[in-house]
Amino acid sequence: MKYIFETAQLGNLVLRNRMIRSATWEGLADEVGHMPEQLYQVYKRLAKGGVGAIITGFTSVASDDHYFGGMARISADMLIKEHQRLVGICHDENTPVMAQLALGEYNGSQQRNMDIDELTAADIGKVIELFVAAAQRAAMAGYDGVQLHAAHHFFLSRFISPACNHRQDEYGGDAVGRGKLLLDILRGIKAAAPRLHVTTKINCNDFMAGGLRPEDSLVICQMLANAGIEAIEVSGNGTSVAGIRAGVNEAYFKDFALTLADTVNIPVILVGGHRSIENMEQILNEGKIEFLSLSRPLVREPNLPLRWQNGDTSPAKCVSCNMCYQTPGHECVFRLKGID
Repeated sequence: MKYIFETAQLGNLVLRNRMIRSATWEGLADEVGHMPEQLYQVYKRLAKGGVGAIITGFTSVASDDHYFGGMARISADMLIKEHQRLVGICHDENTPVMAQLALGEYNGSQQRNMDIDELTAADIGKVIELFVAAAQRAAMAGYDGVQLHAAHHFFLSRFISPACNHRQDEYGGDAVGRGKLLLDILRGIKAAAPRLHVTTKINCNDFMAGGLRPEDSLVICQMLANAGIEAIEVSGNGTSVAGIRAGVNEAYFKDFALTLADTVNIPVILVGGHRSIENMEQILNEGKIEFLSLSRPLVREPNLPLRWQNGDTSPAKCVSCNMCYQTPGHECVFRLKGID
């Protein structure tokens, strides 16, 4: 039997429970990527709230990535000290923390947001360099690991998607070719920052015409597992489904995650629609899924893990209204109004 509240091994990391804070968009940094006090307080609440590990919000590896505003960055050495502070806040509560390395857009040789098909070999090499350099900075900042963000139709997600990647060179043609960039980045990070736990977040399905399908996602995940990635978090386009209710429609990516966990020999993390401890423990014991990650429930209740551990096991208070996406810093509207 697996239980939510038991010590568990995630690669070389030891977690006090099987719950992970999934990377959640905060949108609080300035144009350069500097983090304000408000952002540090987000992580302080999460670390004190008892979650087993934290994955930071979208952290761009490029200084000229302008896909949207407010993104934190780890694209320059001058930002390392700020990340050291974030790591320290988490480590003060004995909470492992991983930086989500991401790229919204690539402005390369043509000094504009480039489509996947028009990237030159030099551009692809530069993308690899950006991720590897960011991982090295993460290691210098003291992060326990990094997550490659290959989901939600951001750059790496678009690269592995047949809806966006029509290349006929070694980086296209089929799932193996489209997945090669992730393998090259992984191998670069392993060589340059071997201490780091490296995981990825990937779509099980793009849920769009011509997009990544489950069978191709499985191929890419197996490639990554064979190349030494230490965990895979299963997500998909169309996240933050509204109207999730405990015991009714939880865990909407579960079926793929169960299949993946039977396929690879590394921990699988499942995100998406977790609301009750009963359903979460059922998932853990239904197959080989090892960890469950949460986003919106921890926006509503950063202390949810402690609440459950202390005996109040009523479902998460998040009502899946998605109004948090309309607030500065993506705060829960109920918390902003002081509603318990």
